[in-house]
Amino acid sequence: MKFIRALYLNNLTFYVFLTIVALFVVAYIFPFLYAVAWYVFFIALLFVAVDILMLFNSRTGIMAARITPEKMSNGDENPIEISIRNDYTFKTTIKIIDEIPVQFQIRDLSINRKIPAGENSQIRYFLRPTQRGEYHFGRLNIYVSSPLHLIARRYSFDKNTMVPVYPSFIQLRKYDLMAFSNSLLRYGVKKVRRIGHTMEFEQIKDYVQGDDIRTLNWKATAKSGNLMINQYQDEKSQSVYMLIDKGRVMQMPFNGLSLLDYAINATLVLSNVILKKHDKAGLMAFSKKVENRVAAEKRNTQMQKILESLYNIKTDFFESDYSRLFVDIKKNINHRSLIILYTNFETLDGLHRQLPYLKGIARNHLLVVVFFQNTELEKIIHSKTNTVHDIFDKVVAEKFTFEKRLIVNELKKYGIYSVLTKPENLTLDSINKYLEIKARGIL
Repeated sequence: MKFIRALYLNNLTFYVFLTIVALFVVAYIFPFLYAVAWYVFFIALLFVAVDILMLFNSRTGIMAARITPEKMSNGDENPIEISIRNDYTFKTTIKIIDEIPVQFQIRDLSINRKIPAGENSQIRYFLRPTQRGEYHFGRLNIYVSSPLHLIARRYSFDKNTMVPVYPSFIQLRKYDLMAFSNSLLRYGVKKVRRIGHTMEFEQIKDYVQGDDIRTLNWKATAKSGNLMINQYQDEKSQSVYMLIDKGRVMQMPFNGLSLLDYAINATLVLSNVILKKHDKAGLMAFSKKVENRVAAEKRNTQMQKILESLYNIKTDFFESDYSRLFVDIKKNINHRSLIILYTNFETLDGLHRQLPYLKGIARNHLLVVVFFQNTELEKIIHSKTNTVHDIFDKVVAEKFTFEKRLIVNELKKYGIYSVLTKPENLTLDSINKYLEIKARGIL
């Protein structure tokens, strides 16, 4: 049975035997072809038998392995490598059909190669997952043909390999490298001039030329007879919480990735930046209730805790309960913190329903609301109009885009900071806003 399951006929075999059938049909008209058809038939059978012997005479004709990463990065291109060694004594033609996870919905992944006798070959392809979770690979099928190309032998390797897909740690590494190479400006991360100073007292010292005269300590100056100033230090270890709305407003997909996953990827990168700035990074996700809590801390294991919590965020995209979020923040976050809320508002009415709770949060904390531009509407606005229907679509798209700007102004009216960004720019714009707040010392 193993022999039968591993034996496959190539297209050339069908063409040869179809030709023989045609010869037998023509032999009814021209009888002298009847004997020729039988000769060709037996010669074809002989070649098939020889091809079978060539392929099945060796137990380990082909050795292969699929090399997958320990975990894949959501929303990024992840390399999958296939290593193949040809132990046959002749050059083989192989066809690789890899049973990739069902989440990708790719059923036509086929790779053809020719491998000389006794040599190795490395093959690489890329997969871009758009959902977090476990991805199960099936068999790695290798179909091998000899130079005769009549028969193919199937080899199967690496059955049932599971690879987890985590939030985009590739972005995390990219921004780490950018920070070390001082190339942040090329990617849109702004350097912001520091305005003023914080009021965390450090010491009294002698005045030297260039010090800020506004910090002169007149009492110490009178006692010592020399000009003395107060020296302050930058406030560190401030708490920064990232709140991720996992309600239905975050279900909208862009480039195959939902707004929720864009927010999760941005949160991972921003958490790393926050910890590098010596602040405390924390996390909450909410929908009908508040879940996936990570208390704001600055420990060595904090990034791993945040990564695991982000990986385990699951949702049915219910309507988000901002009243429960407000109560939870009031109960569990007892000191003034920077709160970055990832959500989405499409209309002013949608904002007004949640505005009382946002104002309540902003009374005790510095609140930044991050929401999204609808890039599909932007395409409609900038497209040419040819019909009345196109004009109607363009006007409606402009109305919704204008409402987004009204939402920014409405939040500003109540002292709530906001970031209106495209999904693909979310990570950069989030980092920029955090660095701006740090530089201005408004927390």
